[in-house]
Amino acid sequence: MNEPKYRRVLLKVSGEALAGDKHRGLDFDVIGSVCDVVKKCVEAGVQVGIVVGGGNFWRGLKDGGDRMERTRADHMGMLATVINCMAVADSLEQRGVEVRVQTAIEMSRIAEPYIRGKAIRHLEKGRVVIFGCGTGNPFFSTDTGAVLRAAEINADAILLAKNVDGVYSDDPAKNPDAVKYDEISYAEVLAKRLMVMDSTATSLSMDNHMPIILFALKDPENIYRVVMGEKIGTIVKEEQ
Repeated sequence: MNEPKYRRVLLKVSGEALAGDKHRGLDFDVIGSVCDVVKKCVEAGVQVGIVVGGGNFWRGLKDGGDRMERTRADHMGMLATVINCMAVADSLEQRGVEVRVQTAIEMSRIAEPYIRGKAIRHLEKGRVVIFGCGTGNPFFSTDTGAVLRAAEINADAILLAKNVDGVYSDDPAKNPDAVKYDEISYAEVLAKRLMVMDSTATSLSMDNHMPIILFALKDPENIYRVVMGEKIGTIVKEEQ
């Protein structure tokens, strides 16, 4: 059996991806297929942290718009992520995977508070740790939360599972001539304003030398392929 390329990863899954073709709410077939592959990664010896977005229920500023105060809208988004955390945790447990949910906002009746040392200890014991509530602060996306947690737990890479199969020079849905990158630097992503993560998350990745591999979640096996070292999607890293 081949050895994994990455021993500890932070998997970021968008909330919209968990909704599947329904686009809102939860598609348990999709969640189950993702959890099957996460289990496969754990069995291969990979330590897995997960950050899940909340866009399948609430998208903060985008849904609140000018009808709500920004901080409150963002707090609603954080609560949406916890719903997704609980769903993913339950699906993993049904598959015999040990899991802990930690939230950046304390809600001790349903999850552990985020404590870095405790999270790392869980990972070392082979448990999957799911991080909820983003950074716990308004004005920051769950992408930024994912990079922050990846840096804190000393992850080898961020696995960015999205509805697109890589980073393109333009929106491939609108421009058929858009070019897909196999590799690209953080600086290029920022300069060209490419839609990998928001600029805060990308800058934080660059400052912490944290590679990002963006790939399509449509085939959940891509998660396993990436951790085993296959060239899937696009890797965002430092300039050589």
